[in-house]
Amino acid sequence: MQSVEPIEPIEPVESVEILEEQLTDPVEGVRCAPATGSRAAVLVLSGSSGRVETDRCRLLARAGLTALSIRWFGGPGQPAGICEIPLETFTRAIDRLHADGAERISVLGTSKGAEAALLLALREPRLAAVVALAPTDLVWANVGPGADGVTAPYRSSWTWQGSPLPFVPYDDSWQRAEPEGAPVAYRSHYQRSRRTFAEAAGRAVIPIERTDAELLLVAGADDEMWPALDHARALAARARKATLISHDRAGHRIRLPGEAPLPPSPLNRHGGTPEADAELGARAWPEVLRLLRG
Repeated sequence: MQSVEPIEPIEPVESVEILEEQLTDPVEGVRCAPATGSRAAVLVLSGSSGRVETDRCRLLARAGLTALSIRWFGGPGQPAGICEIPLETFTRAIDRLHADGAERISVLGTSKGAEAALLLALREPRLAAVVALAPTDLVWANVGPGADGVTAPYRSSWTWQGSPLPFVPYDDSWQRAEPEGAPVAYRSHYQRSRRTFAEAAGRAVIPIERTDAELLLVAGADDEMWPALDHARALAARARKATLISHDRAGHRIRLPGEAPLPPSPLNRHGGTPEADAELGARAWPEVLRLLRG
């Protein structure tokens, strides 16, 4: 495991012409690519926002990559929440990138999207690399309702070949520290749930040592959604090939160079500051490009 702390020079994004395609079949999405084509492609997965990452795909395409992002929950025919999402949803997206002629395929995921990306690396031999922003080293319970519209009892966030993956449920005795109506920090909820359900957590560990894909783990120490840096360190300690890049003051919303800051959430406390989140993204950017381009 390699740990990278100092800020490296930022490689500028080329001003290249890109082609953008809006997708609707079989799921909503966007595909952006340099007009001249690219041998390297990346599947871009959002976190619990559920959005299609159009701006991030454009950024990566301007850097010479074919970038595909899909809506993987909350769309027509999909669960309303992150509940028993088939990992095959993502393998079908990789099928498309492969059919487009990509010679090197990677996944870049954020938060719950990073959780999916790491699980995909264990099951998808075509993946060369995974970039995991604000990752977790465990499979967690559902966030929101499944296809049946039901939120409880807790179920796994993911399935593979029809079977739910082992997961950590949430400790419902946890109480928020913030006053009613204020944005909530969930970091301590995840920490407490891991301790309360230690046996389940042991079964839910993502066995990242089983993949040959190269990993880039990017995490902020001030992440207030979950302890992403602790998770990233646990992953890096077990992985065969991993680089960990961190920042003491960054939070959950890591921002790559050229990306606009997101507005404050009325629901969640993400930690960090826009400046520190951007500094962490700048720190990671050269390694992101190196890994995705190959």
